[in-house]
Amino acid sequence: MFSASPTLDLLCRGLFLTVMAMIWVVLLVRINGLRSFSKMTNFDFVMTVAVGSLLASASQTTNWIAFTQAMIAMAALFIVQSITANLRRKSDQIEAIMQNTPVILMRNGKIIDDALKETRVARSDLLAKLREANVLNLDEVRAVVLETTGDISVLHGEHCSEALLEGTKSVKG
Repeated sequence: MFSASPTLDLLCRGLFLTVMAMIWVVLLVRINGLRSFSKMTNFDFVMTVAVGSLLASASQTTNWIAFTQAMIAMAALFIVQSITANLRRKSDQIEAIMQNTPVILMRNGKIIDDALKETRVARSDLLAKLREANVLNLDEVRAVVLETTGDISVLHGEHCSEALLEGTKSVKG
């Protein structure tokens, strides 16, 4: 208990536990590296959401056992992420199991409706991404790729190197 006043105790406890949990997360990120909260894979996205959830529960806990459990769970997530990143880097099979394949949604100025349907991307969302990328003419678009993270990449200009599309999935359409 931080104070005899329930309101002051609540405020002090929330501030103290939140600061401690944030310091713990920063320490774990420093140990694990900058990739900790990247959006490179679906696993990274889940990691970010899970750590956020654990951080929230740690800052709202009413006892030290629950706080410690949240801190241990955060450390475990970082360890699992590190292990899976190393396994993915060393094994194409594990990479294939854990990672989605990027999908080409548009190629050489033509929207691939079957790819939009398969990936459940609305045509209006695709057009919005094209506008965000300052595309002025669909004929300028070399490729639009739905990345493994859910982001949409727009490649436009005079030429697109095939190396940039390596490992993508083309849907016939």
